[in-house]
Amino acid sequence: MKNWDQFLSPYKQAVEELKVKLKGMRKQYEQASSHSPIEFVTGRVKPIASILDKANQKGIPLDKLETEMQDIAGLRMMCQFVDDIKRVVELLRNRNDFEIVEERDYISHKKVSGYRSYHVVIRYPVQTINGEKKILAEIQIRTLAMNFWATIEHSLNYKYKGQFPEDIKMRLQRAAEAAFRLDEEMSLIRGEIQDAQAFFTKKKEQQENT
Repeated sequence: MKNWDQFLSPYKQAVEELKVKLKGMRKQYEQASSHSPIEFVTGRVKPIASILDKANQKGIPLDKLETEMQDIAGLRMMCQFVDDIKRVVELLRNRNDFEIVEERDYISHKKVSGYRSYHVVIRYPVQTINGEKKILAEIQIRTLAMNFWATIEHSLNYKYKGQFPEDIKMRLQRAAEAAFRLDEEMSLIRGEIQDAQAFFTKKKEQQENT
């Protein structure tokens, strides 16, 4: 394989730039004293071992990684409420600093495992000393409850290599439904939660200014 540092460099640059930009969206809501649909943003470049594992599983030749592996650069945008996910997706669609090439709605159409999330694959231009290089990156938008479930499922996936015992599979599916019900319940008291958060934020600002 080519020099990995050189290959991954634009992906690392893209993740850092996108984290700043996406976090900046949240900051603008705060400055406007408005509810932010974005709770927080994280990002990472897939480790080399994970890239090789996925390439092997999906039958992707190493010289086709740039065009056939969409999540070497990955961002996650966390939301408090399910409805916030739609707003975040609209915000991404309205940006002109990258191009959306694919959307996958695993919220309306959950995976068999119970996995729920909204994936947006973008083509992002990275400026290098050799000119512009466009790379694929995946942005996952999900609630905190969806993320908790997905993190646990991901860890178990490593242990069982995707071949879950039947009882574990059933428990994960039940847990996924419980996480979704939690999201639904939180949506029903959304107004109360936001009022409480706004009150807390205002009180904190007053204390800091005294």
